[in-house]
Amino acid sequence: MSNCQGLGDCDDARMQRIYEYLDGALTKKDITEIKDHLADCPECSEEYDLECLIRSMVKRSCTEAAPENLKNSILDRIHSIKPVEA
Repeated sequence: MSNCQGLGDCDDARMQRIYEYLDGALTKKDITEIKDHLADCPECSEEYDLECLIRSMVKRSCTEAAPENLKNSILDRIHSIKPVEA
């Protein structure tokens, strides 16, 4: 396991700093540090690439609209089991 240039060991960097970087939760200084680290650390760079791929797939999947008949079926079911308010 390589040292993450002041960022802790690579497991810590992957588990926290890379996710914070992808979430836009780092300061400008931290962004520069993590970019430099990703350029020099194949392990963390691979983790970063994988996380980008996963996020891209999830984002793409979340943009698909449910078929209208499915939405109507779900709403009908909700209304059928929802208690009538007095």
